[in-house]
Amino acid sequence: MYRLLRQAGQVRERRAQAAHPARKKPELIATGPNEVWSWDITKLAGPQRGVYYHLYVMIDIFSRCAVHFEVHATELGELAKDFITEAVRLNGGTAPLAIHADRGTSMTSKTVSALLSDLAILKSHSRPNVSNDNPYSEAQFKTLKYCPAFPGTFGSLQDARAFCAVFFTYYNHEHRHSGIALHTPYSVHIGTAAAIQDKRQAVLNAACAANPRRFTRRPRAPKMPAAAWINKPATEPDIAQHPSEETA
Repeated sequence: MYRLLRQAGQVRERRAQAAHPARKKPELIATGPNEVWSWDITKLAGPQRGVYYHLYVMIDIFSRCAVHFEVHATELGELAKDFITEAVRLNGGTAPLAIHADRGTSMTSKTVSALLSDLAILKSHSRPNVSNDNPYSEAQFKTLKYCPAFPGTFGSLQDARAFCAVFFTYYNHEHRHSGIALHTPYSVHIGTAAAIQDKRQAVLNAACAANPRRFTRRPRAPKMPAAAWINKPATEPDIAQHPSEETA
């Protein structure tokens, strides 16, 4: 019987099936600081099983600078709104052109959406279950949690905040990031990296001139990348045309 029904095209799913619309792949490109920011929230283990603190971190994807961080006992849309507002304030009042995040409840909350709309910031979200759509925040969290000084668990909310304050000070001002030609994120963010790059090259030129036999070719300092992106597009249009603003 099923063979005959199959031939007649009458064997199919009889229940109503939900049809999920295809999510557009976010494509963002930044050619300088304060063009695209990325933020996410990660959990820090507390003193007891099941107790976690929530670390909010905002990163500039071009400079890799952690613009702002906060540690809270919970994850809420109102806290996320205040966190973004404070990040813009601490950045001298300069807001980015676009902010990218994943699809957590805080990221997609109405309070955050309304704030970004008021600040004329384009919002962009990762596709569901695609961690590669938010690589800068994910990589920064790995750097944090694989740090030799990372304690694994924290005795209190104050302990977590104190550790993160020390870590992000080091990360922004001392950490030589391989993705930005071994400059510190803060120097790239405020624009002093170009002058430092020239001094590095001058030192290498002097060393080559003093000992030419030690070099088979002229030494060059690592070059700063011209752009940073999330899902590099086939073409590189203007940033204002690029971030995907989703209402879903």
